[in-house]
Amino acid sequence: MSYTALYRKFRPGEFEDVKGQDHISKTLQNQIKAGRIGHAYLFCGTRGTGKTSVAKIFAKAVNCLSPVNGSPCGECEMCKAISNGTSMNVIEIDAASNNGVDNIREIREEVAYRPTEGKYKVYIIDEVHMLSIGAFNALLKTLEEPPEYVIFILATTEAHKIPITILSRCQRYDFKRITIDTIAARLTDLMQQEGIEVEERAIRYISKVADGSMRDALSLLDQCIAFYLGQKLTYENVLEVLGAVDTEVFSRLLREILEKNVSKVLRSLEELIMQGRELGQLATDFTWYLRNLLLAKSSDNMEDVLDVSSENLAQLKEEAQMIEYDTLIRYIRIFSELSNQLKYATQKRVLLEVALIKLCKPEMEVNQDSVLARIRAVEEKLEAGIPAARQEVVYVNRAEEPQEELPKVELSKALHEDVKAVVKDFRMIANQAAGMTKVYLKQAHLSVGNQDQLLLVFDDEVAAGFIGSDSHKEEIKRLIEERIGKTVDIEVRHVEEGRRFEDSFVDIEKLVHMDITIEE
Repeated sequence: MSYTALYRKFRPGEFEDVKGQDHISKTLQNQIKAGRIGHAYLFCGTRGTGKTSVAKIFAKAVNCLSPVNGSPCGECEMCKAISNGTSMNVIEIDAASNNGVDNIREIREEVAYRPTEGKYKVYIIDEVHMLSIGAFNALLKTLEEPPEYVIFILATTEAHKIPITILSRCQRYDFKRITIDTIAARLTDLMQQEGIEVEERAIRYISKVADGSMRDALSLLDQCIAFYLGQKLTYENVLEVLGAVDTEVFSRLLREILEKNVSKVLRSLEELIMQGRELGQLATDFTWYLRNLLLAKSSDNMEDVLDVSSENLAQLKEEAQMIEYDTLIRYIRIFSELSNQLKYATQKRVLLEVALIKLCKPEMEVNQDSVLARIRAVEEKLEAGIPAARQEVVYVNRAEEPQEELPKVELSKALHEDVKAVVKDFRMIANQAAGMTKVYLKQAHLSVGNQDQLLLVFDDEVAAGFIGSDSHKEEIKRLIEERIGKTVDIEVRHVEEGRRFEDSFVDIEKLVHMDITIEE
């Protein structure tokens, strides 16, 4: 007989077998016992938390010939047929591949016929959020008023994608992520049934990596057992199969980072790579390790939350005293960003090396949390009697940097009358221009280079480059000549990044119009 994967072999057959979802199991059992069975249910939750398993158990329970305390007996013909997948009363549909209007129309036609055996026809639609809008609309009327012998169970990992009109017609049940303790207890029980010896540390690590999914935990355990078939499965074996790293390595790596010893850090990474460690898993585990450090530093009573051995907890508390809160937050930010980047990267090693160097050298960043690390580095140098280099001073925003005082152009009282005339009428002259010249001239500031030269100053370098071309300057000179009857020399400038127009130039437009107002 062919081998059956653990997650299929040990799929729950009754409500008592479903772990970590007692709030849902109890409610459904009570409904079955009281005869208050709804016509539409929505099961939401992350992968591997038991949505489809509970749906099948519920389908068996409502059709069971002799239910026991609201749970299927598992012995009658109906229970066996549903378990074997041969019952015509339970129809499973994968919405990912059957998401069209025609697929839903087939269901609408089928519900008109009563079940040939048992009480209810149960439609289990998995990944229901994958249905098209048209399919949802086609389902709507049937879902609202189905025949009394039809039950719909919709399962999804993304409830936010389901239309509110569908949600309002269903009883919603949210499946929680399963705790590490619950997964570990279940795995231990199953390994005893299988007669396989597994270390407790190995079980707990697999339970943690599963991230709340019982199915993922069973799949990972299956993988590890297959690699060390016939042997006792140890913690080190699991780390090797999953490409993970022991916490002792993370402890050494953290101390090297705190020493800002880049060469040591990169050598440690090289060792891990040569051992065949998976870099994405390494980034995830190191982020988790930093999270544990943050929790250990935040409170003395974190034993239950941290889920580590007493030896590791003592080590975490020791290391937590060696690092500041803001530094930890910066480390976690950098590695969280790295985890997202590694999913789609081809050069994972390069990204990981850059991230580790960033941890050692906060001067590589300009984020606000890195500024505190850089200031602390300067303070440490001063305390040690080492002169701090000038480049250690950091400004979060360019605008905060002290600007060099540039000599402003002094506006002479004898400003050339031709320039004054242009300034007075410049906005009207700009309106005479065509196309993009007109658009950009409206953004221009007016200043003066010398007594008879008009400066057109732009905040935008692109605008300055466009207007500064010879052809456009000649066009503007021609428009000025047509307006005032005289030729005026023109130059184009742009404001340097991080500065304002008023810092480097005199606004002659404001001054000329002020003179006009005074004269009036």
